[in-house]
This record gives sequence, structure tokens and C-alpha cells, in this order.
Amino acid sequence: MLPWMRTETEVLLRYLNKMRNAVVNTSVGLTDAQLRTPGVPSGTSLLWLIHHLTEVERHWFQFVFLGAGPRIDYEGPVPEGRTYDEVVAEYRSVCAHNDEIVRAHGLDTTAKGTNPGEDVIVSLRVITAHMVEETGRHAGHADILRELIDGRTGF
Repeated sequence: MLPWMRTETEVLLRYLNKMRNAVVNTSVGLTDAQLRTPGVPSGTSLLWLIHHLTEVERHWFQFVFLGAGPRIDYEGPVPEGRTYDEVVAEYRSVCAHNDEIVRAHGLDTTAKGTNPGEDVIVSLRVITAHMVEETGRHAGHADILRELIDGRTGF
């Protein structure tokens, strides 16, 4: 059995990181204008997706699970002046920190906070599985946006 298959924690993190990498890999090699240009009427761009996922990661693992800090706005725009490299580096840093959180706590550990608007207390297992789903969903969006930009697929 491969090491990443030995525990539920490592299986969840393996697939979460696969989706995280897919989102970033889909954006490689594009110009700043291509990264920032919305590909759909909702305004979604590849750079916005990476920024959004950074804030969603912070929200679920740090605000909801750890109960740390103020509520995070994960629907806001990419801050003016932020470069692609800065946005990707921040995403990778937040993801690495969140992986440490997952590995340091049991998946049955109950979150200290709740998602605003919900009274449900969730476990770290539920949060991690949700992030696999959330990131996978946006990886699919990223694939479509990239195809619309230059026809490339298969990242």
C-alpha cells in the first residue's frame, strides 16, 4: 500500500492537493490580461478563482475550524496591484498551512466555529471533504476558462 493510502487524512489531502494543483496548473503560461479577463458573465477569471480559493481555504480551516480571526470575505475581487506570482504564492502558503492543521488534528475533531448563517458544528473531516469538492468544482471552472482563452485542455 502506498503511504498516502494508509490513512483517511492522507487520502483526503492527496485528492485535495491534486485539485489545488490542477487549478494552478491551468493558469500557467498566460499573460496578466488573460488571467484577469472574465471568461463568463459572472466575472469569473482564472486569477480570481485562485484568489477565491485562497480565501475559502482560510475561511474553512482557520475561521470555522480553528475559530481564529474575523470572518473572511471570499467573494471579493483580487486586490489591485496583486501579481499572479503573489496570488499563487499566497494560495500555496495557505494550503500548506491548512495541511498542517489537518495533520495536527484528528478528523473527528469538532470545529470551534460555524459557517455564518448555519448553526451546524462540523468536524475537520467534513471541512476537508468539503474543500475537496469546492476545489474540484473550481478546477473544472478553470479548465473551461482556459479552453475559452486559448483552446488548451488537459491540465
